[in-house]
Amino acid sequence: MKRLTRAAPLALLLALAACSTQQRQPPRDGPGAHIPPGLAQVPDAEPRVEPLRSGGPNKPYEVAGRWYAPASSDVAWRETGLASWYGARFHGRPTALGETYDMFAMTAAHKTLPLPSYVRVRNPANGREVVLRVNDRGPFVDGRVIDLSYTAALKLGLLAGVAVVELERITHAQIRSGLWRRGSGPAPLPAPAPADPLRDLLVDRGLLSPLPPSSSPLPVSPSDLP
Repeated sequence: MKRLTRAAPLALLLALAACSTQQRQPPRDGPGAHIPPGLAQVPDAEPRVEPLRSGGPNKPYEVAGRWYAPASSDVAWRETGLASWYGARFHGRPTALGETYDMFAMTAAHKTLPLPSYVRVRNPANGREVVLRVNDRGPFVDGRVIDLSYTAALKLGLLAGVAVVELERITHAQIRSGLWRRGSGPAPLPAPAPADPLRDLLVDRGLLSPLPPSSSPLPVSPSDLP
């Protein structure tokens, strides 16, 4: 009986230590139990010019002994690297901008882009791309460049795990001009004028005035000669 009495406190201590270890382990992330329907039809973020400041979410910060210095101006930015996504574990928590994280919205997290920013993210494996609003910091894992919301990962086809993406920040100038939209590039240059040997000969001899570079000349016939 004495041996059993002495062993009981030891067993209790071991059990408490095991419980304490389990409590210290962070819960695994995932999609959660309740996924709303129609997420594939959620529209992309609509870029708009939002003020940037050097302090607040764009000041240098430290995570796990490593310092990060975010940009605080309207910089052009292209990057290729690994993307991951974060879900129910962070859903409803405040982002680096002080907003509430919504895993079903079209948002993302980046370690050093100015907040807030808008980015175009493309999955080169399937050609899908989305436009997202960056309002949070992360992912703090080597090699990863962006953390996507659940819906963004769904639309890009990345829910199965980490994958390579191409990232481009949309600048304020592109937002103001509308050039960030696909198919909204500058007007194409006019087509070159068709060759007209007779007109060229008359221009060379000073019998006909040259046309402006953007004009499309009418062909010259012998009856048009002076």
